[in-house]
Amino acid sequence: MQIVQKIRCSNCGSEGERHYLPDSQLTRTQCPSCDYLMICCTRTGKVIEAYAPGILAPR
Repeated sequence: MQIVQKIRCSNCGSEGERHYLPDSQLTRTQCPSCDYLMICCTRTGKVIEAYAPGILAPR
């Protein structure tokens, strides 16, 4: 069963969603306003995929 939680986007502050996907042991956090996306493994906590427009990666 998939669980969807309303959250505040950590990138822009708009309303986003966090999807808990227990069958695949993943959590997908997304924001339709700024196109933020982060997919994490719920077992290890490691980031599988991430996209955050406007946030620069450290050099």
